[in-house]
Amino acid sequence: MNFAKFQQLVEHRTGFRTMESPTATGEYFSDSCGDLYTFFLKVGPGDVIEDISYFTTGCGFGTATCSLLVELARGKTIDEALAITDSDIEAALDGYPEKKKDYPERSRFALQAAVEDYRAGRAAGRITDAMLEQARGIAAAAAASAAGTGTTEEDAKAGPKILEDAGVLTIKLH
Repeated sequence: MNFAKFQQLVEHRTGFRTMESPTATGEYFSDSCGDLYTFFLKVGPGDVIEDISYFTTGCGFGTATCSLLVELARGKTIDEALAITDSDIEAALDGYPEKKKDYPERSRFALQAAVEDYRAGRAAGRITDAMLEQARGIAAAAAASAAGTGTTEEDAKAGPKILEDAGVLTIKLH
């Protein structure tokens, strides 16, 4: 396992935010540990994932895994994102400890649920071509403002905030 990369993913939490007006969302609840994983997608023309974010109640491994999946899926088509395997996620971190090997599957299940939500919306006519074009514009503007940082402006705004008031320390995650 690449501990330096794991630490960087946990500290920077690329994509850790609830997205305003996503095209689709999907959740997965792990009944083995009680973690919740939610993915938010903005999909553009050609079924390209223009923006992707997540929220999890999970530990560092859940956060790191979701951040990896954000990196792997952003800019891919829906079909390409669905083709991402647990092995692809594990390889991106140079392996997982034996007791944590189910984390890629958990995050992938949440992404699959978001893709299913997107496909259902398209089939029902709730997601139109005009909406996809608008999503592309919004995502392009966010990417331009964050060029080179690996973190979108929304990620930065939603990142952890440390507040201190009357001797009480509060860490706000979003």
